[in-house]
Amino acid sequence: MEMGVTQPNTIAVENVLIAHHFLKDVVVHTPLQLNDYLSEKYGAKIYFKREDLQHVRSFKLRGAYYKIKKIETEARASGVVCASAGNHAQGVAYACAKLEIKATIFMPKTTPKQKIDQVRMFGRSFVEIVLAGDTFDDSAESALAYCEQENRIFIHPFDDADVMAGQGTVAVEIMNDIEEPIDYVFGSIGGGGLMSGVSSYIKNLSPSSKVIGVEPAGAASMKSAFQHGEVVSLDTIDKFVDGAAVKCVGHDTYEVCRHYLDDIIAVPEGKVCTTILDLYNKHAIIAEPAGALSVAALDFYAEQIRGKSVVIIISGGNNDIGRMQEIKERSLIYEGLLHYFIVSFPQRSGALRQFLTEVLGPNDDITTFEYTKKNNKESGPALVGIELAHREDHAGLIERMCANGFEYKEVNNDSTLFALLV
Repeated sequence: MEMGVTQPNTIAVENVLIAHHFLKDVVVHTPLQLNDYLSEKYGAKIYFKREDLQHVRSFKLRGAYYKIKKIETEARASGVVCASAGNHAQGVAYACAKLEIKATIFMPKTTPKQKIDQVRMFGRSFVEIVLAGDTFDDSAESALAYCEQENRIFIHPFDDADVMAGQGTVAVEIMNDIEEPIDYVFGSIGGGGLMSGVSSYIKNLSPSSKVIGVEPAGAASMKSAFQHGEVVSLDTIDKFVDGAAVKCVGHDTYEVCRHYLDDIIAVPEGKVCTTILDLYNKHAIIAEPAGALSVAALDFYAEQIRGKSVVIIISGGNNDIGRMQEIKERSLIYEGLLHYFIVSFPQRSGALRQFLTEVLGPNDDITTFEYTKKNNKESGPALVGIELAHREDHAGLIERMCANGFEYKEVNNDSTLFALLV
């Protein structure tokens, strides 16, 4: 098996510039857009780097194409293999179809259908897709075993110097396009390839710029590595932010990020969902969860960025519309607007009518109502979902339930019960 992985401590500026030369006629030079709404909201100059407008709707094409192009002769002879939750797979598929190289792509079984379909579309007859495991790490293990067996070249999604250099070309475009000094750059971290390349280039050209990595709170593997002083594997992760849900970051990406990053923020998944909806409703931008991470981090840096020039890398736009109901629900729960209860109705007639008229507030809405005891609907407990107009309305709702004699249990506060019932 040939891994094709080099072992850098940093990524040299010249390597990123060489990658930029290779890629300038292959990738889209994505726009850097001043966002008036967020600039006014935060009292800063907020720019979006729109990698969601890339050919495969994410930055991943850059590293994948550059890596495969550099080993084109060997890759054509043996074929390549990769593991990916979706975006790297699309980059590899696109590159292999363009270069007419055979690829076997391993993806988690939990990958959204939209991303699997995109890989098929970009790869055409040059790509075979294998679904293996529930996480990126599971599918990577299967992919490496297949490489060993078939003697193929493994194209790592992040822990490779050429891949990092390719991703770093995002920063070349940013520095070429902006007309003022950059104070802050925010970008998402899954395995760390993007922010390794970006931070290497920006910190060497503009040492005073602050480079901030952003991870999902349920899969903050780079933050954990920083805290432990070495790469560690998380026992469990929340797979919702699928493009950044990695149990273990790369050893090389960790070393580069440790050298250059100024901070890492772990953003709750619910906050990411609120941001996805805001990007769509206010800016007509369709961002996937990993693509929205960097925008979601702004609230956590609101004071520091005031009066500053800030670049936000929207890293991807491969969002499956079938997930929108889940995204809305997660957002409402995070914002304190959606609450689930197990309500025990008193054994008397009119209890349900009393709940509707005396307990619900004028702006409250029942989103879910399901009896958990099907044989006794007059007295059985029910799962009730209530959407509030304002977070502050929760206290009044609880007071009215108690005053009217309704026993209840808040499902939101019990993770086990929530997973079973909602």
